[in-house]
Amino acid sequence: MSAPRLSQTGALQTGVSQTGESLTIKPVESSADREAFIRLPWALYRDDPAWVPPLLMERRDHLNPKKNPFFQNAEARFWLALRDGRPVGRISAQVNRAHLGRHHDATGHFGMLEAEDDAETFAALLQTAEDWLREKGLKRIAGPFSLSINEESGLLVEGFQYPPSLMMGHALPYYATRLEALGYHKIKDLICYYYEAAHELPPAAAYVLRKTAAAEQLTIRPLDMRNYERDLRIIVDVFNDAWSENWGFIPMSEADLRHLAKELKPIVRPQSIAIAELKGEPAAMAISLPNVNEAISDLNGRLLPFGWAKLLWRLKVKTTKTGRVPLMGVRKAYQNSLMGATLALSVIDAIRREQTALGVIGGELSWILEDNLPMRRMIEEFGGEAYKTYRVYARELGS
Repeated sequence: MSAPRLSQTGALQTGVSQTGESLTIKPVESSADREAFIRLPWALYRDDPAWVPPLLMERRDHLNPKKNPFFQNAEARFWLALRDGRPVGRISAQVNRAHLGRHHDATGHFGMLEAEDDAETFAALLQTAEDWLREKGLKRIAGPFSLSINEESGLLVEGFQYPPSLMMGHALPYYATRLEALGYHKIKDLICYYYEAAHELPPAAAYVLRKTAAAEQLTIRPLDMRNYERDLRIIVDVFNDAWSENWGFIPMSEADLRHLAKELKPIVRPQSIAIAELKGEPAAMAISLPNVNEAISDLNGRLLPFGWAKLLWRLKVKTTKTGRVPLMGVRKAYQNSLMGATLALSVIDAIRREQTALGVIGGELSWILEDNLPMRRMIEEFGGEAYKTYRVYARELGS
């Protein structure tokens, strides 16, 4: 690849390939650029039966600073790779001030990575993101995060044959190879488990759960829709406490809470959220959501003219056969103890029983840090099987 140079339009010119086609990296600036950025996966995944086309409306909102609270405490840039004017790749780079304020690691992030299977394209995209982050004074790049660790995290490296669950990414097998060839190395694996809703607790665990619940005044209750925002505030408070020592953690803010409340309300079922209380005080929680990706897989990203009706019927009447548990947490005070294990089991089992009653056959518990061995063992004792791995990569930026 020839040395990159900036064109008069500000686009990065990377030279001419052996086929005679020129590659340009163009910043996303116009609404047309944004649409091309959002729609690129349709071309890349057209022959991949596992890919689920995202809802175009949701993707537009995700990238809209007026609608995604991520942008209140972060700066992001987006680029398209064009080969002779045709979109063949994309990437984002983010300076997440919430991350930097907590971790003080001079690390910027990349995300939204999609590209043709071409070394030049990957190199040009990553170089562009690296250069922008270096100009911001950062020393390291990590990702993919699309756009933060509380949204889509990691690059799929195992489990390509399975469709992505709600709020999880997908990728083609060559992505990891291309990243690693550019000097990116693994910093953390995120594990996804598949569970069967009909798989009950082992008798010994069920007995301990009953005894402990009676002795410690442990109660499990569903979400109270009459006090919807209050209960979501409880869930966020437990999450921020439970996950505070986890790798990469960024607390949910008040803006995140309001956004979460708006996003969940159309799809949440009260009984699919479990709040565990000890002597009346919230101590653990778990959220299960219908796997919306199952419901939208044949809509090709569109809700009009009839997509809305299909989606509402599938979520509210027919119900999806699979779900996802994206959040589960036990307050720090109870972690690494018998009570902590009891609390975790109690909320997971409450959700499992509710899902069985709704006709859900199973779903995904994700994601779990690879080195969170106590949680992984508990899930495996519950019958969960690790079936997907997402990987977070990093690279030093240098001078």
